Order: sequence, then structure tokens, then C-alpha cells
Amino acid sequence: MLASCKNQKNIPDVSKIKTPVSVERFEQDFFKIDTNNISIALDSLQEKYPKFLNDYLYNVLGSAPQPDSVLHYVKIFLTGYQPVYKTSQKQFPSFNKYQKQIEQSFQFIHYYFPQYSLPKNIITFIGPLDGTANALTSSGMAIGLQSYLGKNFEGYHSEYISQVYPAYKSRNFEPEYLTVNCVKNIIEDIYPDKTVGRPLIERMIEAGKRMYVLDACMPYTADTLKTGYTAKQLKACINNEKNIWAFFVENNLLYESEPSLISIYVTEGPGTPELSNEAPGFIGLFTGWQIVKKWMEKNNKTTLPNLLNTPAQQIFNEAKYKP
Repeated sequence: MLASCKNQKNIPDVSKIKTPVSVERFEQDFFKIDTNNISIALDSLQEKYPKFLNDYLYNVLGSAPQPDSVLHYVKIFLTGYQPVYKTSQKQFPSFNKYQKQIEQSFQFIHYYFPQYSLPKNIITFIGPLDGTANALTSSGMAIGLQSYLGKNFEGYHSEYISQVYPAYKSRNFEPEYLTVNCVKNIIEDIYPDKTVGRPLIERMIEAGKRMYVLDACMPYTADTLKTGYTAKQLKACINNEKNIWAFFVENNLLYESEPSLISIYVTEGPGTPELSNEAPGFIGLFTGWQIVKKWMEKNNKTTLPNLLNTPAQQIFNEAKYKP
């Protein structure tokens, strides 16, 4: 149940597809900077990372573009984030495992979306704990290792960070989520979410489309990692699929679009107490995924690009979902 099994899916052979990526450990070079010679060190980094350095200084660190401001931000960050950097190097002494995972996922993405231009580079960095975990940049896929140090990393439990990232979020700050988040980023780039303001049923199905694509591009990855649910929550969803659907129908929520009434079902959260103590937050993802799977069973010749471009309401009408 928790892992995606090959014998349950029609997994294409992508072994001949070549999607190599190079890995640049920007954080290792950055934290070698001598705080007494920051300006010279930044000039050297500019030569090695001509595009990414500016992204890092201004978009990740949030420095103002003035030279004095940059030097000030860099010095403070280098000094204050030594514990985060040291932990990241213990957690990721090598990036080979994740490089292979990403390359395999890229093989599937290329198989399903051959026109999409995949990143050729991976740049690892250390950013603020309340900042960006993954981003597609002009330099490649940038991965903030500060977001994958393990749920027990003490930095996640400071008063401020625990308010930004409550336990239901920080429990997923494990290395195993790194590749999943990279693929989610690419899916979002291929098919940006435009469902804000739409009825709940459409928002659930749009989330389900993305989940279906994620599942196809990561067929060997556990469903708990792809959904973000705990094993207990996922099991509860599977065992109560019919009751979950009945809840939405009986409360006339399917065509409700008022954010205050439906956001709990389509955004991350600690849970869905309206259903049960075991129901996860973003439970609409699960229901939308089941509807999309039902529709794809009836339209098994449909490509993933065509799935994404099929209106959610059409999918709902044709799936005739009745768990």
C-alpha cells in the first residue's frame, strides 16, 4: 500500500533515455569564504557560478543590491549558519544517491513530456531555514539542503521556525523528500496551478492530475512520500475512501468555491478534523487522485499531456466516480 509496486502499474522501459545531470555543491564553496576577505571570495564565486550567485545573494539571502549590503548579509549568514552547514555535510557527504534518483525521474519525465526542456544541472545550496527549498533557475535545479536535515534537526524547532513550519510540515523535512520535491517543481513548471477561486471538485481533480503525473514519473517511490501523508493517514484514506466522498457530497461541498469553506481540503494542514482524527490535511488530493485514476482507467490511451489539458469538470462527469 505504502510503496508503489511495479506489478501494479504499466511502467515503461526508460533505460535507454539519457538524462544526465551535473551536480555543483555551491554550499561547499560558499562556506569556504574567509569572512575577512568576502569581496575577493565573491569575485571568485562569480567566475564559477556566473548566474547562480546573483540568484543566491538577492533571491535566497534577500540582500539589497548595494555592495556594502551584500558583504554585510554574507558575513552574518556565514557566521550564523555554520551549524546548519555542518549538519548538511553530515547528511549529504555525497550527493550521488539523489543524483541517480533525479536522473531516473527525469527519464520518466522525458518519456511522458518529450518537448519539455529538463534542467542539466543541480546546484545545492544552504539558505535561510524559512526560505526556498527547491527552485528552477536559469542555472538549473537549485536545492536548498537546509530543508532536508531530518525532522529532529534542532533548527526546525526554534520558536520562530516552528511557527513558520509547524510539526506537520517539518516532519517531511527528511532527505527522502528531496527528489519528490524536485519533480513536483517540474510538474508545476509544466502545468502551473490556476485553480484559485474554482469549485472544490475542480481543485481536487487538478491536484489529482498532478498527483497522477507525479506517480507516473516516480513509479518506484512510496506513496507516503508523494502525498506527504503519514502511513497511518494514507491507510485511513484507503480504508475510508467511500466515507470521505460521502462527506463532500452530503455537505454540498463539491461546487463550493468560498475559500474559507474549502481551503482546508485543498491545502496543507495538520489534519482534517471535520472527517476524523486520522484524516490528513489536503485530503482533497487523495480524492482527486482517485477520480483521475478512475477516468484514466476508462481512457487508458490518453497521454499525460492530454490528461493535464482535459477540463476537470469533464473528467468528473466522465469518471462517474462512486467509491
